[in-house]
Amino acid sequence: MAANLRTRVCRRTAVQHKSLPTLIYLGLVIFIASGCHRIPPVDMAPLFNAGMSYDAVHQLTALHVTDAEVAQIATARQAGLSDAGCIALVKLFHDRVGPFDAGDSVASMLGAGMSEETVIEISKLNQMGFLAGELEAIRLVGLPDSVVLEVARRHSEGKPVLSGASLGRMKNAGIRESTLSQLIERGVPDSQVDAILSARRRGMSDAKILRNFTGS
Repeated sequence: MAANLRTRVCRRTAVQHKSLPTLIYLGLVIFIASGCHRIPPVDMAPLFNAGMSYDAVHQLTALHVTDAEVAQIATARQAGLSDAGCIALVKLFHDRVGPFDAGDSVASMLGAGMSEETVIEISKLNQMGFLAGELEAIRLVGLPDSVVLEVARRHSEGKPVLSGASLGRMKNAGIRESTLSQLIERGVPDSQVDAILSARRRGMSDAKILRNFTGS
């Protein structure tokens, strides 16, 4: 009988020790919860200060933007991006890459003369990152948005394409924009640029350049 009593006591003690970690865990959860404070709301004032409408700010609130995103959105808005454009870009980033952090790039692109539609299309192609500066440079040398977008498309598809520096050199040599566009579409690489410029210096016309440099 004494042996049975000792067995019951040992089993009860073992159960108590086994449940101890769970009790400690529950206690910690209650302690942490009781000490937590309500997370402060995101400050949307920079968006109002940038000229954004209440309705647009309300839509961005529903997208759960962070304070860091608000700063980037405000930068883009102040650079001339419309309310609808801001919302569209935030949605694109949230759906694909995460937080919107391209406000500075958007501002630079718009400042270089790109249209809002072009900037949004570049974002759809997922070329708003490291390629943004290259695309901006292409626009700054005076080439139109159509050329910028073609370069972005080829980059997004992993196809060979002329760099902004090469396009600038050829434009300065007097090669027409329509010719440059065709060279881009054909996939003419940077390695052929020196040969094209040499031919141009010898008096080769745009039509002959297109006949002689067919790309990939």
